[in-house]
Formats: sequence, structure tokens, C-alpha cells
Amino acid sequence: MNTETRHIIEPAPGFASGLRDLPKHLTVKSFSAGLVAAIFGCSGPALIVIGAANDGGLTNGQTVAWLFAIYFLGGLISLFLALRYKQPVTGAYSIPGAALVAGSLATFSFDQAVGAFIMAGVIVFVLGISGLIGKVMRWIPMPIVMAMIAGALMRFATGAVGSLGTAPLIAGAAIIAFFVSMRMTKTIPPVLAALVAGLIAAFATGSVGGAATEIAFVFPEFTAPTFTFDAFLAIAVPLALLVIGAENAQATGVLMAEGYKPPINMMTVISGVGGVAAGLLGGHNANIAGPMTAICSSEQAGDNKEGRYAATVVNGILFGAFGIVAGAAVPVVMSLPGALIGTVAGLAMIGVLLAALQNAFGRSLGNQTGAFVALAVSLSNITLLGISAPFWALVAGVVVSAVVERHVLTTTRAEGAAGVS
Repeated sequence: MNTETRHIIEPAPGFASGLRDLPKHLTVKSFSAGLVAAIFGCSGPALIVIGAANDGGLTNGQTVAWLFAIYFLGGLISLFLALRYKQPVTGAYSIPGAALVAGSLATFSFDQAVGAFIMAGVIVFVLGISGLIGKVMRWIPMPIVMAMIAGALMRFATGAVGSLGTAPLIAGAAIIAFFVSMRMTKTIPPVLAALVAGLIAAFATGSVGGAATEIAFVFPEFTAPTFTFDAFLAIAVPLALLVIGAENAQATGVLMAEGYKPPINMMTVISGVGGVAAGLLGGHNANIAGPMTAICSSEQAGDNKEGRYAATVVNGILFGAFGIVAGAAVPVVMSLPGALIGTVAGLAMIGVLLAALQNAFGRSLGNQTGAFVALAVSLSNITLLGISAPFWALVAGVVVSAVVERHVLTTTRAEGAAGVS
């Protein structure tokens, strides 16, 4: 690695330090947060991928290869970044990217889509190794980034409340256990108490085992890529923008809200490598995960933020294992009621949401109008040109601040430039 590249890639404590300190940080809290993040990532999002595969007419072998690629590599990303940087940077894959692929498979053959997956990874890698993404993320005013994060994650909190309407006993048991545990004891993590109480209620009401899937335990069937310009424009470019503008931007903002200094360029480079590797295996992109990073970086993962990377390590191991046995594991995880998964995930987001809102709308901060616009756009869940709301929230927030809060934006820009020089 030459001097210029070393300057772009952020320095790290290293694997030796991460491994040496890991045992003392593997606590009940870190394990429970990693488990909750893994259950979240291996449940609903897996259904999106399976649905996309079914719509595209993929064989069971191709579907299992897709799941193996994104889950196994997502787990490796978690282990690599968590142990190297000792931060809860959590890997997974692009959930909106799976939805994008689902629509594109009506037009493109799967081998063309696989070629586009690889090209998307190359785009992300080049943007990361150039250092451009790190400069842009540090240039955007912090209140706007935090407002985007609050808007993007708010749906999880409201989803937990909404679950009370669809499954009141399950969601209610989880919510009550969470807040009672928070009030009564420091020994049991509230999110673990919520998960256990919700599971008990789910079994008691006979709500476990309702899901079904046609996936059986079969060996992966890999697909040779075909590279076309049409697929590059329709799949590769939007997918790359989703990875950078939605997933990585969310994760970066979440980590900043929790007081970390995330390795933005390395996160982008690894997401590019994960995109190419996943494409070669038949998956759409293994990258940094916004919501799962939020769970593993929250106070639910441990009182000492220096040790919360242990939650990401736990998640990475579980995620990778899920990928290896995806054909058999999917039906098991899908048997859990969606209300339980949504409620526990929403409860785990509370700390991150509070920090994001405080950092977005604190009275001493500037860019308040731009931050509000970013919050509104992010909450809208709008999709334009195939790119989801978090990216447009950043764009809209910066544009509005540039128009009505120019002095504050200029000051922030100067400070950001100094921070990356």
C-alpha cells in the first residue's frame, strides 16, 4: 500500500488490539444486541431477497447462492471492521438494493444482473479508494446528517408502536419488559428482556411457526456474469448510489451520533470489495448496514462505547453462519412473528434516535432549517431515480442550508475541510 493510499485509508488500532480486548467486552449486553441485530437482519430482509428471487424465476440453488453471498460476506465485513477499528461498524447488504433488483429482473436476465452487481461494486470501490466519499461526508453539516439518521430510523420506532395494533400481546409484553427492565435492573439488558418476553408471549399465543418458504436445503448454484451497458445504467449505477447514499451514509451518521469517528473511506472501500465478491457469488452487494449498526452501537450493546464492537463481532459470526446454512435457516427464522422482530428492533433504536435528534436540533447548533428539511425528506421515504430517501435528505438539507443559512454552512464547510486535511 503506497503512501497516498495509506493517507486515504483511516488508521486503526489493528486486529491484535481488537482480539486482545474482545473477551472483556463480550458481555450479556453485547451478546444480546448482536443477537437482536442478527435476528433483524436474517428475518424480514431475507424475505425481500427470496421474493426478488422468486419474481425473477431463479432456481432454489441460485437463491441459496444469493443468500450465502450477502450473509456470509456481510458477516466477514462485520468481523473485519469491528476487530480492526474496534468500532461497531456492522456489515450486511443493501435492503433497498434487493428491492431494486426485484424490479429489474423483469427486464434483465439474472446473468446480466450479476454482471451489474460486480460493476456496482467496482464503482463503490473506486469512490472509496479515491477518498471522495470521506471528504463529502465530513463536509456535510452535522445537524443535517443527524436529522437524516433520525428520519431514516424513526420508522423502526413507529413500527414498534404499530405492532401493538397487529399483535398487542406480543408487542405489549416486549415493550413492558423493556422499560421495566430499564427501571429495575442494570444486570439484564432491556433489549434482551424484551426479546425473551416477546418470545414467551408468541409461543403462548401460538404465533410461532406461521411463516413458510419454498427454499429447501440445497447447494448453492453460481451464475456466470454477463456485462451489458443497459444493466450498468439500470442496475449498477442506482445500486452503487444506494450503497453509498443510503446504507453507508446511515451507518456513518449513526456512529457519529454515538460519538465515534467512523472510518468512512475504509467503509466505502470494503463495501466496494463486498459488492464485487458478492456479485461473483451471485449476490447483489455486501456492504455496511445502517439499521444493524444502529443496534450494535447503541447503549443497549454496553455502557462502555469502546467495547460495543463486541456486539458487531457476535452479529458477524451469526450472520456468517446464517449464510452458510441459509437454505435450512430461513424457514426457522421466518417462523418468528414479524411483530416481535419489529418491536424489539424499534426498542433497540431508542438511544440512537435520541442522540440523533439532540445532535440535529440542539439550540447551540446551526443549520436548523436544513436539518428540518433533511428530517422531513428522510421521513417521507421518497424514492427518486431509483435512489432512496436518505440520500435525497442530505441533498435537500444541504441545498436549503446553502440558500437560507449560508453563513452557517460556510463555517461548517471550513471546519470540515480542516478536519480532513
